[in-house]
Amino acid sequence: MVRSLLIIMGIMLGAAGVQAQDILEVQGTAPDLYLMHTVTKGETFYSLSRAYSVPPKEIAAQNNLNFDGGLQLGQSVKIPLNKGNFVQSGEAAGHPVYHKVSEKETLYRISVNYNKVSLDNIRHWNNLTGDGVQKDSYLIVGYVKGTNNGAVIASHTPAAAPPATVPAAAPASPAPAPPATETTTVVKNNPAPSTVLTPAPPVVTPAPPVTSNTDSDNNSASETHASAPAPAPAPAASTPPPAPSGSSFEQIYSQQTAGKKPTTEKGPGSWFKSNAGAGKYYALHNSASRGTIIKVTNPLNGKSIYAKVLEAIPQMKQNAGLIIKLSDSAIEALGTNETKFYCELSYEN
Repeated sequence: MVRSLLIIMGIMLGAAGVQAQDILEVQGTAPDLYLMHTVTKGETFYSLSRAYSVPPKEIAAQNNLNFDGGLQLGQSVKIPLNKGNFVQSGEAAGHPVYHKVSEKETLYRISVNYNKVSLDNIRHWNNLTGDGVQKDSYLIVGYVKGTNNGAVIASHTPAAAPPATVPAAAPASPAPAPPATETTTVVKNNPAPSTVLTPAPPVVTPAPPVTSNTDSDNNSASETHASAPAPAPAPAASTPPPAPSGSSFEQIYSQQTAGKKPTTEKGPGSWFKSNAGAGKYYALHNSASRGTIIKVTNPLNGKSIYAKVLEAIPQMKQNAGLIIKLSDSAIEALGTNETKFYCELSYEN
């Protein structure tokens, strides 16, 4: 009986070792990215070097190992990912490297953590058409080079999952790939990648700053960094048509965009602290004129709010690249608690 239990435990441990290398999952954050490899029978520093395109002595140094001492069966070895072997260009070739999405993680955060890889590239590599990322899904964030002479990396790329739509009701089911025939390690249980956001370049043309808030709807709203350097003057923008007294921001938005094709933007946003009343949302924006109502949508959950533009975004280091800043109550209505979040804008052209 004891012998049978030992045999079963041995089989389970062996299966776990194989599963650890089924998918090349990236570890660490830029610039210290790496893969974990479990040494199999017959592998050496040289075979790992060929498989991952890393000099053998660099692998030894990364793991504080004696190069002349060789490797031991079952040993865990860090394989560094650097500019020499980790490709993140649009038409990258090699063996896919995956990131597992954690809870509340956004595509923007994933891009920053992996050398600011292009969001368009992530979308292309994962064959996606929708927006958003889901917890526990896997996304390709680059490709590792390798000669495939060693028994380390499987000889084929996992099959892509069907395109997803947003919002998704549940994480997509993993799609198994066919077994490898040329190497000893098989890439299997390839997870279906989740949907990804594709932002458009942010608008950077500033509008004239507002020195006082005289709007009757916002006599209590204020920006905590009002003393920031004023942006350079922008060409005069047309003033939105006046709206009847008592109209909601959504009604005003409908009037401003009636019969027109609204301007749209996609990109990162942030927030500022305000003492505006409940249900009144305000925004800082660089191209929409003061008083314009902007429809802001969170594509991760489909929630939208309507915010009134007070002034341009102050030209400060922490505001670089932002397309909008919203009052704190608007952030709550959009259902996010991120300091920076991805959003979609629509407003009068």
